[in-house]
Amino acid sequence: MIGENPVRFGGEWTERKLDILQRYAYTTVMTNQPFRLMYIDAFAGEGRIGIREDDDGVRFLRGSSERALRIGNRPFDRLVFVERERGRCGELELLREEHPERDVRIENADANDFLRNLQENWRSWRGVLFLDPFAAQVEWSTIRTIAGFSALDTWILFPVSAIARMLPKTRRPEDVSRKWEARLNLVYGDESWKGLYRERRQGNLFREREYERDPGVDGLVEIYKKNLRNLFGERFSNRSTTFTSSRNSPLFEFLFCVGNPRGVPIATTIAGHLLNHE
Repeated sequence: MIGENPVRFGGEWTERKLDILQRYAYTTVMTNQPFRLMYIDAFAGEGRIGIREDDDGVRFLRGSSERALRIGNRPFDRLVFVERERGRCGELELLREEHPERDVRIENADANDFLRNLQENWRSWRGVLFLDPFAAQVEWSTIRTIAGFSALDTWILFPVSAIARMLPKTRRPEDVSRKWEARLNLVYGDESWKGLYRERRQGNLFREREYERDPGVDGLVEIYKKNLRNLFGERFSNRSTTFTSSRNSPLFEFLFCVGNPRGVPIATTIAGHLLNHE
């Protein structure tokens, strides 16, 4: 399905991410349960992803939305593809036309607004939610809403690199711009990200406050994980995997949270196995 809209590009990690998601959906713990199943792709794109090859060529992968449509052992009863850009929604409409027998819904909307206003009878629905933002777009209020559904197994692609770029090279949290400070507060839900900076016990000769920042980006991920753990409790999986660039720089952390508490043992086992084998 090739259209005129710009294609999102990824790297080797993109294929790994999609494989984990697809394999989880194939082995979903909800397969033999009497619930109706929903799949929500909150940043659906245009349904395909380009991977640049070493010879400057491009190969295209089926995106998460098309892969979800192809799951056949226990097909999703409803598939919801959310995309903010109207042109990409047009591409998704073409994908829906290829599967007229399926309940496919295209939502031209902001992912946060859509999910925060999503209303279903969660006693009869279960599902899988994929949060795959390109940058720091997923807000904590959205995560809190999702946790309250107790119905959607949620995969979160946490944009470590994008968030790291918001932080100053200086070791002073007050040097973060107001714009980025507001965005970080939205992503983390509070100012917990400032815990990345630790004040030195001994000041300098001018008695100015000095800070040191945890090396690398591990601290950013750990703070976010702690917040997820506080919100989801045992439904949060401590296991995750890091996707890196060709230069081995961290780009994203792939995280998983269980929807319904009754599914915790088997869902975390399956997700953990998939994450550990990547």
